[in-house]
Amino acid sequence: MKITDSPLGLTVHSLPTIDARTSTGRIKMLAVLFICSLPVIASYLTYYVIRPTHSELLRVKSFGELVQPQRPMPDIMGTTLGGLAQPLQALRGQWLLVSVSGGACDKQCQAHLYMQRQLRETLGAEKDRLDWVWFITDNAQLPPELQARLTDPLMKTRGFDALRLKASDLATWLDGNAARLYLIDPQGNYMMRFPENVTLEQAAKVKADISKLLRASSFWDTPGRDNVKLKK
Repeated sequence: MKITDSPLGLTVHSLPTIDARTSTGRIKMLAVLFICSLPVIASYLTYYVIRPTHSELLRVKSFGELVQPQRPMPDIMGTTLGGLAQPLQALRGQWLLVSVSGGACDKQCQAHLYMQRQLRETLGAEKDRLDWVWFITDNAQLPPELQARLTDPLMKTRGFDALRLKASDLATWLDGNAARLYLIDPQGNYMMRFPENVTLEQAAKVKADISKLLRASSFWDTPGRDNVKLKK
């Protein structure tokens, strides 16, 4: 039997076409993903590129006095009520409502501590974004009752912190006026001070300023130091 050479036959199949419905579905999915990512993109752009100043966040006249320029937290060491060394920088990552006084803590000092605690509690769902802090500027012993109350482990869960600092070190950052309350932002910037001898009746105005700042910064600031991404 004679075998003749003949070319192999090749069949060319057309490439599969993408169904119009599949294409439309993919476009819709990408659009949804893009829209969902917009808040994240906006927060990063606003915080790292065009982050507004505190005065822009408040937008209207505040009860507290804005500190211009802001004063960054210094790299200094303090001592906890338990006698342990702790850097001041460890307090970064939360809004801080601060009072300053000696350890003997007179009536005004105790009134400030009470007001700080109450102001935090009245913030409701936002309270975990604010700590109330006492900077102690000497080595005086605290009144026994106050010592027992403030060193209770539960105080940490209630947003309280205290640190003994040298008055001379603190003076490079805060003016250290025992008659004032101070506000520190999560980056450690001293940015607002309230009038001297704020009364309980005026506390609502302090709260109003804090609430405005918390609302305006909610897109980049989250509760708890561990969850806040600090700018290096």
